[in-house]
Amino acid sequence: MNNQKSFVPVDTGTLYVVPTPIGNLEDITLRALNILKAVSLIAAEDTRNTKKLLNHFEITTPLISYHEHSKKAKEQLLIEKLLQGEEIALVSDAGMPAISDPGSKLIQEAIQEDIPIVVLPGANAALCALVGSGLPTKQFLFYGFLPRKKKEKKEELERLMANKATLLFYESPYRVKDTIKVIEGVFGGETRIALVRELTKRFEEYIRGTVEEVLAWIEEHELKGECCIVLENNNDQQNNGDLLWWSNLSITEHVDHYVKKGSTKKNAIKQVAIERKLPKREVYQTYHFDA
Repeated sequence: MNNQKSFVPVDTGTLYVVPTPIGNLEDITLRALNILKAVSLIAAEDTRNTKKLLNHFEITTPLISYHEHSKKAKEQLLIEKLLQGEEIALVSDAGMPAISDPGSKLIQEAIQEDIPIVVLPGANAALCALVGSGLPTKQFLFYGFLPRKKKEKKEELERLMANKATLLFYESPYRVKDTIKVIEGVFGGETRIALVRELTKRFEEYIRGTVEEVLAWIEEHELKGECCIVLENNNDQQNNGDLLWWSNLSITEHVDHYVKKGSTKKNAIKQVAIERKLPKREVYQTYHFDA
């Protein structure tokens, strides 16, 4: 068990997790600027990018690189400095460190050593995209980057389909078209989606519509900048009292419902098996041979 009182004096330094702007430099907070000036060292994902930010605000605090290829070698060094009483700020290239960026392992190591972790609020692309998408915000699930390989990507989306929450993904502009095509195969072309790019920058853009409409838009435009995908996950799992929406449907009708919405038969069978809590083989047998 670990009980941290963040602002009670301790014998170690403090690790400050400091979000940085995702585009517009004016989005940095006054508190973040004050912390970056006050600490003895800033651990940065890319010191070149962070240097530009520091120069803009005339901050001269020393930098040390901490990224996915060097983090194991640097973690012990940073922990030792913290144990000696130094104050360190952890930043990524943009947004909140440890969210689809390096940082979580250093935070875990610091907690193990009873070093206080103070997380500052700040810019986050996923939440901006969600709020601006116009899609349901009551429940949402942030996934980050989906697997690159089509088969693994499809399997992850099929797994996520059973969750009623709005889904948030990050994606490269070079892979976003292929990713949305896989989404179309799993969720259907009529599912509502928002593609958001260049958040907080001059060319910020929200493309809202159905999966089919957004794919057609992508075909006619060249995408640049990191993208966020916000996907409505309306799998019709709504209760009417104790009665599920599909209660009056046969297994075959249940599968056909999803096929008509754009799913492949294989995906529809998998979804029906999840909803009815039946073995997939049983649904397959009923749909193909017992109907």
